[in-house]
Amino acid sequence: MAFSLSSRSARCAALSSWLLLAGCAQFARPVAPVVPEADAVEAQIELDMAAAQEGVEAIDAPLSLHEALARGLKYNLDRRTKLLEEMIALGQYDVASLDMLPRLVAQSSYAWRSNDRTTRANPTIAEDKEHVLSDLSLSLNALDLGLGYYNTKQAADRTLIAVERRRRATQALLQDIRTAWWRAASAQQLQGELRLALTLGQEALTESRKEENERLRNPVDSLRYQRQVLENMRLLESVDQELSTAQVELAGLINVRPGRTVLLAENPATTVEAALAVPVEVMEEVALIQNADLREQRYNGRIARIETRKTLVRLFPNLQFSYGVKYDTDSYLLHHNWNEVGLQLSFNLFNLLTAPVQMRLADAGVALADQRRVASQMAVLTQVHLARMLLVNARKQFERADAIWDIDSRIAQHMVNRERASTGSKLERISQDTTSILSRLRRYQALSQLQAAQSRMEAAVGLEPRVDPLNTALPDLSRQLREGTNPWQQLVKPAAAPAPKAP
Repeated sequence: MAFSLSSRSARCAALSSWLLLAGCAQFARPVAPVVPEADAVEAQIELDMAAAQEGVEAIDAPLSLHEALARGLKYNLDRRTKLLEEMIALGQYDVASLDMLPRLVAQSSYAWRSNDRTTRANPTIAEDKEHVLSDLSLSLNALDLGLGYYNTKQAADRTLIAVERRRRATQALLQDIRTAWWRAASAQQLQGELRLALTLGQEALTESRKEENERLRNPVDSLRYQRQVLENMRLLESVDQELSTAQVELAGLINVRPGRTVLLAENPATTVEAALAVPVEVMEEVALIQNADLREQRYNGRIARIETRKTLVRLFPNLQFSYGVKYDTDSYLLHHNWNEVGLQLSFNLFNLLTAPVQMRLADAGVALADQRRVASQMAVLTQVHLARMLLVNARKQFERADAIWDIDSRIAQHMVNRERASTGSKLERISQDTTSILSRLRRYQALSQLQAAQSRMEAAVGLEPRVDPLNTALPDLSRQLREGTNPWQQLVKPAAAPAPKAP
């Protein structure tokens, strides 16, 4: 009988070993790269395109600037990515806070042996051939508790860093939308004039070639006339090419399917007087507090200082307390269940050797964070002054471009009247139309640069719309952006009321 049991055990052990080796051999095989099938790729593309447009409201009216800004805040895919990164950082903070909890471990183990457990001194059976040991233990590690506390504080600061990065991305997004919207608006306004001027140019070119072939004019004069017309047409076509990409850029920023033409609303009135009315000293004070880059560096400095404290904690001895409830099915035991309490103190002696190096590294990290913060402060102050100068220059350029366009448009109207009265040539009208269109384009470009300069100024100071795109409907979000167009008003201190005169 004993031989039978032993043989059966040997066969079971051999079979188990064979299965284990076969499984290991299977997993040890190199995994060949798998190229996705075309059908699977196409299906994934369809799912991704549907996910990109999920929840995006259709554009059923001319798009205003504020609605474009609202759509960018609500539907822009890069902004959605930043929000997910912020959510992940918040999740890491929650996980780090849970690391401070004690460990509560429940485990159960099964043991089997082929023969009885006996000893030479006392040849009696001391343990069942098979039995189950179960225990529920609670352990608390002082070192893990301290490190978990500091890890939680660092995770909290990283969550705030994610918020500042989202703020910076939002400011850049609003600046890009403003620039793209004004470029698209200029393309929409100039499209009719461009097509008419190109048509007139083609007609003039055809007439001049006909006159050249019929010898009605001096050939040199005809060729010079044609060259001038072609030069004007080249300028007009370059303007058309420059503006043709504005719709695509705007569509990408507000998450509209590329290829669809978006009709824009009338141009809103724009002014930068409120921004320039704020004293530069006030801008500096606000920027040093609210600038996203500078706030991120402050959080990085706190993380570096906490890392120094973590280094100190690791140098202390480790104290671990444990309490467990155990149960064993071994029939030879007198007590099948019992409680255990343990207290363990340990210390890594090599910490005495590595402590100076670790402390120097931690101090160097703090010094680096402080230096980055100081550099960021000076950079922010430079950005504020530079952005204000650019805003002033952009306003001057816009005023000049607006005045030049007004004069060129009036001259162009006179050329039209002269052509109708047969006192002017078509070349003069085409040339002046080209000049007027270029002047109007430069006016729109100056207006776009003015908007971009104001956006850079807001980003440098740390101002952005205080809205909640995720939980606000698109019409309400557009209205909030329209009503809160002037973020500088809150920085202008009202003049103090005169003191009442004594009776």
